[in-house]
Parts: sequence; C-alpha cells; structure tokens
Amino acid sequence: MARDNRPLVEFFFDYGSPFSYLADTQLPGIAARTGASIVYRPMLLGAVLKATGNSSPMAVPAKGRYMGRDLERWGKRYGVAFQRNPFPFLGNTLRLMRGAVASQKLGIFDRYHPAVFSAAWGNAVDLGDQAALRGVLRGAGIDADELLRSIDDQATKDELRQATEVAVERGVFGAPAFFVGDELFWGNDRLDFVERALCA
Repeated sequence: MARDNRPLVEFFFDYGSPFSYLADTQLPGIAARTGASIVYRPMLLGAVLKATGNSSPMAVPAKGRYMGRDLERWGKRYGVAFQRNPFPFLGNTLRLMRGAVASQKLGIFDRYHPAVFSAAWGNAVDLGDQAALRGVLRGAGIDADELLRSIDDQATKDELRQATEVAVERGVFGAPAFFVGDELFWGNDRLDFVERALCA
C-alpha cells in the first residue's frame, strides 16, 4: 500500500467557539489548495480554559461586544452564514463534544460535524434542547437514538477527557487551534500561516 505523504493539519475545536465555526468553513479550501489532510480533534474548551488559566473573551464586556462585531465581519469576508447564538448551551457543550467523539467512532462524523456547527452558528439553533438536537441529527441523516446512546458510553466520556488533556499538554489554550507538525497556530485569523506551513 502506498504511503500517504500528504501534509496534515490538526484542528482542535469546540462547537461553542464561533471562531472555530468560521475556521471550519475555510479548512476544506485550504486542504484542496495544499493537498493536506485535516485531522479533527474534538476537545472541551471550558476545561482547556480552566487548565491554562485562560478565560472567554465574553468575560470582558467591551471585548465581548467587539468580538460580536468582528464575527460578523469574518462571516461576510468568508461569505458564510453567521448568526450570534443566544442560547445558554454554549456555556456547556459537553454533550455536543462527546457527540463529536461518538460520531467519529460510528463513522458519521462527516454528517454530524457540519450539521452541528451550521445549526449552532449558521442558524442559531438551541442545541441544548433535546428535541431541537434530534431534529438537527435527523436532518443530517443520523440515527439520533444510536448517537445519543454512544454519547453516554463511558468510553466516549473518557476519550473526550483524554483528548482535552492531550490538547493542554501540547500547548493549546483556546479554540480554534491548529498544528502543522509541532507548530501551533491559534485563531481563525492565523489560517494564512497554517496554509503557508502546509505549503512548506
């Protein structure tokens, strides 16, 4: 079997991060231009922030207001749908991130991932509402019952916890974060650097 020598970009994300959503919309284009493969690394952002002594930009009111406007600017630049999501589930995305891990194990991540990101930040759906989440899953052609059972598996819980610990050990302190080799890039506005590193 031929060895895959394509460059890799590892993408550490949390569905509660709007800048992760914006970056996610651009990664396929970067992969196409560079021939790179994307490795998706779910992590729990709240645990990363706590472990690294970091905090959400929303903790500073003026910064939070600025960030809201900046997100709208980036959405327009990328030409993608963006809506600020007012629902409280964004403060605790634990089940959604376990869902990412579970969907990778079930082989349905390619449906789960875009559906959840689009619902959260393209359409401002309350994904903390069980019925709304089930509707999003059904719309993506996912067996909601199977996925929700997998979310509650101890192995899924352990895998997300371990993935989050690995992120912190590697130097991740926020989302989105990217690795090209051992080089860390943080933030949606660092994608140009990510692409250059992949070309190199």
